[in-house]
This record gives sequence, C-alpha cells and structure tokens, in this order.
Amino acid sequence: MNSNPIAEQTVYLNGQYMPMMDSQISTQDRGFLFGDGVYEVIPVYDRQLFAFPEHLQRLKNSLQAISIQNPLTDGEWLELLNTLIEKHPWPDQYIYLQVTRGIQMHRDHLPEECLTPTLYAYTNPLKAVSDSILQNGITAITLEDIRWLNCDIKAITLLPNIMMKLAAKARNADDAILVSREGFITEGTSSNCFIVKDGTLITPPNGHSLLPGVTRTVIERVAIAHDIPMLEQQITLTDLESADEIWLSSSTKEALPVTRLNDLVVGTGKPGAVWQKMRDFYQEYKLAFITEQAP
Repeated sequence: MNSNPIAEQTVYLNGQYMPMMDSQISTQDRGFLFGDGVYEVIPVYDRQLFAFPEHLQRLKNSLQAISIQNPLTDGEWLELLNTLIEKHPWPDQYIYLQVTRGIQMHRDHLPEECLTPTLYAYTNPLKAVSDSILQNGITAITLEDIRWLNCDIKAITLLPNIMMKLAAKARNADDAILVSREGFITEGTSSNCFIVKDGTLITPPNGHSLLPGVTRTVIERVAIAHDIPMLEQQITLTDLESADEIWLSSSTKEALPVTRLNDLVVGTGKPGAVWQKMRDFYQEYKLAFITEQAP
C-alpha cells in the first residue's frame, strides 16, 4: 500500500482528473510567471460543499475584477467540485481551486487576447481545530498592512501575506493582525478580524482593504439569528488593544479566539464568553446545513 498521501490524491487540471503526482503546469503559465490569477478555498462538511453559492460568487467577482472570463458555468463548477469530493474518502474536506489567465509563450506584462485560462483544483482533509486552541486560544501580533490596494480580490499573489506570517512566527506568534496606513485594522494574514466590546461583535466593513470573507458572512448571519449585537465599523489599533475579545475567522478554521496580542493578555487570557456562544451556534448552523443537504 502506498504510504504517500499525495500520490493517492486526485486533482483536476484543465478538464482532466489525474493523480496529483502526475499533474504538470507550463512554466509559461502567467500564474507561474506573474501570479496572474485568483483562487478560492471551500470547506466541505459531511461531503457537502458549505456556503457554495457565496464562494462561487466571490470567485466570479475576483475573475471579473482582473478581466478573466469565467471558464465554467455554475453547474459545471458544482459537478467538478463534487466529483473531486467523491474521489476522496474524507467526510470533511477543503477544496482549493485556482484560475490563472493561462499560457503565454512570449513573456509580457500585457496579456495576449483570447488566452485559455488554466484551471486547477484539489482537495485535502479538513482537520478539526485542536483542543489546545479551543481551550487556550492563539497569539497574534500587529503589523503594518503592506499589501496592495485591492485586497477584496482573492489573488494568488500572496507574497506580502507570507512575509507577514513569517514575521509573526519570528516573534513566536500564531498570526498577525494587519493595520492599514490610515491606522485601521483590516484583517489577519489569511483571515477576517472581529472584536467584542461590551457584548457587541464588531468587524471592519467590506471594501478594497480586505477580503469579503464567506465565514465572516456566516458569523454575521448566526449573530443576527441569535440576537448577538453586531456592528460593521472601522476598528482602530486602540479599539483592538482594548477589546474584550478578538477573533480571526477563515473557511478552514471557522473562528479562532486570540488570547494574547503583542505579548499582552486579551480579556481574561482565555477564549471569551461571546466566542463560546458563537462556536456553539456555529456548530448548530453547520449541523442544520448538513441535515438539510442529506438525501
């Protein structure tokens, strides 16, 4: 039996399903040369795509923003991703899909017309958040947001995010929370940011400075359904530092509590009461989704 899990994974590449180890992309692909493309990450619970319409719409928005024609219909996207899910044994998964502008033999910043987009997708097991994090939270630092001015596009050009993640690791932190040039909190390196102040859940408004997170949208939906006060407004560094709770949310981690910020304790130093409620309500929301999708 092959002990290499990568060798056992199936990927989708430009119309074909194949072993991951056999997949190859041209060195002249604009995604490789320029980072000219967009991506999406979609969680799968009990073999069901979670919040798929929202993820698909965000992908469409990103493609439109960089002038790449959507290569598939909604039905074709759904068939592709469900086929990938069925080819793997894990009940809970997360799908990564990427669309680049395609292959251009002559390297030029200006894309040629009528290029054929390169479409790549694969899936991995979605692991539960560890008990240690659920009990103790994570640590974060604040850093200047050094990214470009269109962070609402889910672009594959993530070098600034990598640099800031490395900076967090160098300071023994799990992640960084980013502060814009104007002094407002934007998001984490790969997550949206929330604070809790006096029982009210607050998150920065959508705009070009941050990604419109799908998990962020689900959290807002759950908060409203359970009468948790919710605001979208700018968060300053002072607001962040004086918050009762801080959360970072993403498709693969849901909402994680930050219990230390810049080596200082957040709230009580443990995951807060509002986060505990949200976690319970979020799991109920997922269970209702799974039950509704069951045949």
